[in-house]
Amino acid sequence: MYIDVNGVTLYYEQTGSGSPIILLHGNGEDHSIFDVLVQELSKRFLVYAVDSRGHGGSTKTQTLDYKVMANDIAELIIKLNIAKPVILGFSDGGILGLMLASGYPNLLSKLIVCGANAHPSGIRTPYLLIMKLSYKLTKNEKLKLMVTQPDISDSELMRISVPTLVLAGIRDLIKKSHTEHIASLISCARMCILRGEGHSSYVVHSPRLYTVIRPFLDETV
Repeated sequence: MYIDVNGVTLYYEQTGSGSPIILLHGNGEDHSIFDVLVQELSKRFLVYAVDSRGHGGSTKTQTLDYKVMANDIAELIIKLNIAKPVILGFSDGGILGLMLASGYPNLLSKLIVCGANAHPSGIRTPYLLIMKLSYKLTKNEKLKLMVTQPDISDSELMRISVPTLVLAGIRDLIKKSHTEHIASLISCARMCILRGEGHSSYVVHSPRLYTVIRPFLDETV
């Protein structure tokens, strides 16, 4: 399915029935990374798996900006009249989730972020240096996005008022201290650092993510 929002066309897939949940993928990916998760969620939820602008089946753009991308999702929620969805975002999608929950507090019911950072400094130094070198060599817009953004302030994180689950792998490319910092600033957040997992191993085509988030989803708001 396609929807026009904020000057672009976003591709999304809609599956299942029940309370709504929106899935937001990471940098350079598309909705298909959640294929295993969607199979489980769609048994109980109305699942929207969205391709961000510049990714997958959505409009290709010359520049990318997290705030603009978050506004895309906010407009999608409003245009499709999705009532109080849960947002689940991985990596870049988690960044969008943090921005949505902070900037549009009345749109969401819950937030789940996996491997998200509030600033490039939250990325472990070796990974950040590799990203910067890769961008210098390629001038790839997606790499530029990761090494120059986001810049989510502490005060913005403190405005998040929906129940929030903050996840990361023990071997994540996001610093553990940074994940802890994000969770500490969200009054209604809990954090889980997953043993044996990296940045994407428990998310991409993985059955583990559903088992981790199910108790959180089962709780009444």
